Amino acid sequence: MNVVQALNNPANLDAFLRAKSVALVGATERSIWSNATFRNFADLGFKGKVHPVNPKGGFIHGLAAATSCQAIGEFVDAALLMVPTDVIPEAFADLNAAGIRNAVVLTSGFAEMGSEGASRQADLIGHARKHGVTLLGPNCLGFINLVDKVPIWTIPLPSRLAGSVAVVSQSGATAAYIADFAGRQGVGLSYIVSTGNEVDLNVARVVDYLVDDPATKVIAIFLETSRAAETLASAAHRALLAGKPIVALKIGTSEITAKAAQAHTGSLVGDDRVFSAACHQLGIIRVDSIEAMVATAALLAQVKPITKPKAAAIAISGGVCEIASDRFAALGVTMTPFAKKTVDDLREIMPAFGTPHNPLDVTGAAMLKPELFEDSLKILGRDPEIGLIAGLFDLPDGNEDGFANTVAKHLGTGLNATGLPGVLISVAPKPVPEKTLAVAQANNIAYLGSGVHHGLSAIANAFWWSERQRKPFANPLAERAAGTTSGIRPGSERETLDYLEQAGVPTIAARIAKSANEAAAMAESFGGAVVLKIASPDIAHKSDIGGVRLNVRGPEAAAEAYDGIITAVRAARPDAALDGMIVSPMRSKGLELFVGVLRDPQWGPAIAVGLGGIWVEALKDTSLRLLPVAPSDVLEMLGELRSSRLLDGYRGSPAVDREAIAEVVARIGDAALALGPDLVSLEINPLLATHDRVEALDGLAVWDDDAAEGAHV
Repeated sequence: MNVVQALNNPANLDAFLRAKSVALVGATERSIWSNATFRNFADLGFKGKVHPVNPKGGFIHGLAAATSCQAIGEFVDAALLMVPTDVIPEAFADLNAAGIRNAVVLTSGFAEMGSEGASRQADLIGHARKHGVTLLGPNCLGFINLVDKVPIWTIPLPSRLAGSVAVVSQSGATAAYIADFAGRQGVGLSYIVSTGNEVDLNVARVVDYLVDDPATKVIAIFLETSRAAETLASAAHRALLAGKPIVALKIGTSEITAKAAQAHTGSLVGDDRVFSAACHQLGIIRVDSIEAMVATAALLAQVKPITKPKAAAIAISGGVCEIASDRFAALGVTMTPFAKKTVDDLREIMPAFGTPHNPLDVTGAAMLKPELFEDSLKILGRDPEIGLIAGLFDLPDGNEDGFANTVAKHLGTGLNATGLPGVLISVAPKPVPEKTLAVAQANNIAYLGSGVHHGLSAIANAFWWSERQRKPFANPLAERAAGTTSGIRPGSERETLDYLEQAGVPTIAARIAKSANEAAAMAESFGGAVVLKIASPDIAHKSDIGGVRLNVRGPEAAAEAYDGIITAVRAARPDAALDGMIVSPMRSKGLELFVGVLRDPQWGPAIAVGLGGIWVEALKDTSLRLLPVAPSDVLEMLGELRSSRLLDGYRGSPAVDREAIAEVVARIGDAALALGPDLVSLEINPLLATHDRVEALDGLAVWDDDAAEGAHV
């Protein structure tokens, strides 16, 4: 194992994140960072040694300060660097002399400050590599290990409640907000890690470590950008195999347009949507708020995977039941009608004015007979299709022996008797103080103080993740690495279609006419209507400049169309090289689809499928996946389209062959991968589908140097 491999080995993080001795380099009682960090060791109950380090020596934070790390005179697991940027080289040399191989760098003023800061950051990682130091930061708040009580953390502790949810964030302040909110919701944390500028340790590597951490059941990550996509993909794949959910909140919706030229794909496959596709394939649950992140992580940390497809809910309010029903419907969670036996059994215990349907309103009768909750839950647990039961009720926040406490006991007994995943959710968002948490724990209840909106969203996420874990899956980035490059580099439309045909993609028959007479002869040989399109390596979208004629019938019309196209194109693009005219049979029936491949700077090639022709831009209705894809993946993509119903026939139009489409799209994806890393985008628009045929009618490949030189712009 070389030095870089050793540094990237997740096992090396154990001594860092579970450090038993820490050097505070740059410690001084005049620094709010130093004071807060030292106070955290006492507040969390750190059992190891803390060594203040300051060139002036003396006593700092009540302890004798060493003048350097080397002067400490004993082994130290990790250091916190709180020194100015110009002192960093000296600090690293001192770390090396002392044998300290792990460091948190609080100091800012690096890549976040522009080119000069980026240069300093490059020097920083150079020092870390030179001295074999695993580095967290710079520009980060550090980390807290709440399980082992290790806080190398430079602001007041956001939470001291230990548990099984880990928070990893590129933003230190956001990590603190997430942790604080989790604590207020009664959600215990195992780790809080701020990665900052990520010159060495990044979110992906920390996640990779946490997949194997026995104290962590769920990993929650906050991302500003995706780094080390291969490492994150590998970690996510391992996490899914291990049954350890990852919940991701990522900001940023900018689109990749710089290299996409005129290919539609650039405006349809933004980096944010590629990240969503990666999450889908890798089993990462993507959320859009801190509240949703905490609720989802809290639920998954408390309940086992769901094995049946449908949900049930129970409340003491008809209105709350209706809210739950609407919310579940919006989230795509199926609330099954109860089985006949379930309905009959509920009728036996419910008052005559109650209605035994899902969601179940136990009615006001439960005020006098709170055991209705328990008895109803036991019946629901026997329903053959219910996979999870949600109770909608607020646990008490005091010690009173009132109705809420009695209901809590019956809810706990009932939920536990079902043997199913079950959760109790507050009706509206509210804090979960220690007394409420104690009630939940005493009755063995998984409880969320998130309110119905976020609580049911968490349930929807749990259903999705449970289903994803049960399905066969692979890491697309790992599969991609096993592929081969063709060495072919198609440029024109016809070259692109010829390449695809060699790759097993059915394409439209075509010939290149060099004159009006040749176009006429070709039209006659094809028989019926034909299409004429200008052939030019410099023109991507031909119809915009009069470069296409449709439904041309007969030799004379073909010759006239040839001359008309040449005239129009030369007027619009006098600089363009013209290779002649593509003549193909006219296809008048079928559904036009769009297939586009674009290379994302972090995640690599991704493929989009949607309606083709003019609709691809008008509707932007596409589904995305990272390449490679199997036909089964493409079938799933087709089902995700808002326009999916059109594939099954609409208002008299015949249905298309979904399985044939899926096979062809998967081949297009494989063909794009084989073109290698210089391919910026590959676009087939349209891919024409009928009930018995799938055929590529147009193709465009854009290469790295094309985009850089401004070709097709």
